[in-house]
Amino acid sequence: MTAAIEAHSLAKVYRNGRGVLGIDLEIAAGEIFGFLGPNGAGKTTTIRTLLGLARATGGRASIAGRDVSQDSLAVRRLTGYLPGDPALYDGMTGQQHLDVALSLRGIRDQGRAHAIAERLGVEMNRKVRQLSRGNRQKVAILLALAHDPQVLLLDEPTSGLDPLAQDAFLDILREEKRKGRTIFFSSHVLPEVQALSDRVGIIRDGRLVAVDTVEALRRSRLKEVRLHYVGDAPDFAGVAGVRGLEVHGDGIVFHIAGDTAPLFRVLAERPPADITIAEPSLEEVFRAYYEGRPS
Repeated sequence: MTAAIEAHSLAKVYRNGRGVLGIDLEIAAGEIFGFLGPNGAGKTTTIRTLLGLARATGGRASIAGRDVSQDSLAVRRLTGYLPGDPALYDGMTGQQHLDVALSLRGIRDQGRAHAIAERLGVEMNRKVRQLSRGNRQKVAILLALAHDPQVLLLDEPTSGLDPLAQDAFLDILREEKRKGRTIFFSSHVLPEVQALSDRVGIIRDGRLVAVDTVEALRRSRLKEVRLHYVGDAPDFAGVAGVRGLEVHGDGIVFHIAGDTAPLFRVLAERPPADITIAEPSLEEVFRAYYEGRPS
């Protein structure tokens, strides 16, 4: 089966040397892919280059088997795009934006679009200049979804949305996935990414440094260990992989990386009264990649 989104050594380097550098990526049809990175890491450049909106300086990309450079019109027909800073016409209403967007695609039936607008609470009949940032974002989301695209590329889609609109939007994305649609979205809201994504990619300084399921990424990083001893406790400081050891009365807290067998040998010899070993959250994994903590 043809991948919904593919990138092979994809690069977009600007004159200042910044951009994205040699990204290799394959996203399956029907997959929700979360894309993480701080401002300036290359998230928006990656999305724009994947769509062919920014001309690649190296490598290639395709969407649903169509080369984004050589078959750009077909790519536009297949995709819905939400930019990080949507450009809307201040003097037009949401309905007028929708009329233009669908007419350009030759779509007359607005039933799907109005159903989405109702769920998101889009103010269709007010001019954009009268709308709050969150309500402008709802209009932009509607325009990305209205034509029932096969592939969605969304740059910070929940930015500015109130909690109820966020929940409605995420429910819509889950429904799109069940229909076999592919969703690639960047976000700073890590719990949202963790709850929604089949896989996650982390970009740092223009390079893709990790791609995996959330659970696999969590398992690959440091685990937090909390122990409670009655009486003398073993010395864990010398156990391989133990980091950041803290002792608080009869409680011991530390992180462990890599093989946990040495830790369990010590625990078997001197069992604690209580033990908790927790996988890190996606936020802790993300911070680990950016703070240089070892895995």
